[in-house]
Amino acid sequence: MLDADAAYLALKARDARFDGMLFVGVTSTGVYCRPICRVRTPRRENCRFFASAAQAEAARFRPCLKCRPEIAPGRTEPWTVMDASRTLAQQAAHWLDQHAASGGKASVETLARTLGITDRHLRRIFVAEHGVTPLQYLLTRRLLLAKQLLTDTDLPVTQVALAAGFTSLRRFNAAFVERYRLNPSTLRRRSGPRASSADALTLHLAFREPYDRGAMLRFLSQRAIPGVESVGDTTIRRSLRLRCDDRELHGWLQVQFVAQRPLVRVDLAPQFAPASATLIRAVRRWLDLDAVPDAIDLALRDLPGSGIRLPGALDAFELAVRAVLGQQVTVAAARTLATRLAQAWGEPVATPWAAEVSRLFPAARQLAALQPADLGALGIVRQRAAAIIALARQWDALQARLHAGEPASALIAALEAVPGIGPWTAHYIAMRALAWPDAFPPGDVAVLKAMNCSAREAEARAQAWRPWRSYAVLRLWHALAQPISLGSPSR
Repeated sequence: MLDADAAYLALKARDARFDGMLFVGVTSTGVYCRPICRVRTPRRENCRFFASAAQAEAARFRPCLKCRPEIAPGRTEPWTVMDASRTLAQQAAHWLDQHAASGGKASVETLARTLGITDRHLRRIFVAEHGVTPLQYLLTRRLLLAKQLLTDTDLPVTQVALAAGFTSLRRFNAAFVERYRLNPSTLRRRSGPRASSADALTLHLAFREPYDRGAMLRFLSQRAIPGVESVGDTTIRRSLRLRCDDRELHGWLQVQFVAQRPLVRVDLAPQFAPASATLIRAVRRWLDLDAVPDAIDLALRDLPGSGIRLPGALDAFELAVRAVLGQQVTVAAARTLATRLAQAWGEPVATPWAAEVSRLFPAARQLAALQPADLGALGIVRQRAAAIIALARQWDALQARLHAGEPASALIAALEAVPGIGPWTAHYIAMRALAWPDAFPPGDVAVLKAMNCSAREAEARAQAWRPWRSYAVLRLWHALAQPISLGSPSR
């Protein structure tokens, strides 16, 4: 339950720590804002405070056109199985976030079946945790996504509706007018000029400070595969393949940290327009834009490195292959092997930066058709070559466990069942592919070196860092600031 008096103090101070954590509805205007909104502070008696945009919209407030609640950071809230109902409610919200753009597929009935509970029980625990019904939450996610696409891009309104998960233009227009009291075309006219062009879709995503941009960019730069990804001082460019409505899309994206603002600009290849909702969510996880720094810093107060974020992955299969290649070798050596793999079997792709990014990383189906000797010709030792091929052949089943909100233990167990993938590799993949905040890869060479203790002692000491052990691992790696082996041998 929000403390309204404390929330009002945060609003008066424009406290960015609470961005995305609370929203204020102003009864005199009928608008709800982020706490960082630069408009004149409303009178206390005119304010109502909400823990989510969905709650504000359920109370009949419409989103501010200036501070744009749709680009606010979300929340990274690890949960515990000690509270089963809360865990299910949070898993349900993650599922709805992930499937908001899936049209009819994102139904309450489908969600209840996925969680193994009844529709009635789902609604009860969801309202108790989130203050709104699943359908209210889902509609808010879709409308805010549509508002972002209308504001930032020139996509036709029909395409915006479909990209946001609406199955018909009529239903989209009706929901938009009912909630926001203006039609989509009017919102677009009021939004002014857009950065998007015929050559790219441009979107903006916010995050909370502190954010160590340099640490994130260095981490990704050290692991960037030439031809697939390029990392500069403020910018990341890369190729990408993406599944969308049973189609495979090939294209590119660029993300840039906006100078002196807690904002990321995202440019997407035009062909990714139908998958824009998926990519917004994927980029947020990739760059850890929804982290809550205060909570992390409190748990890790004995470790330097405030603002270091957990790098995720846009291509989970690419990450998994990289993790296998990195067993018992340096980061640089793993990158060299990954580059050879991409050059040998990666497909060409057209991008605006042909000299930097020109190939896709090989798809699982491509590597599944190979034999260990094929990879051996690239200098990949037989054990790791066999593990990569086994991983590729089982990828369809493994991919089903790569959804936010899924327990990491299920993915780890499935990965460890793949020949050649041991505990360290499985935990590392889960840490980055799931954006799992509480990973602690067992026997990690760099962690043990930084902590100067045995594996058993490290595991015991790390209990104090739960549920943010992944961030502790990143801080320990960062503290070494020198080339190291990626991890312990896989079995």
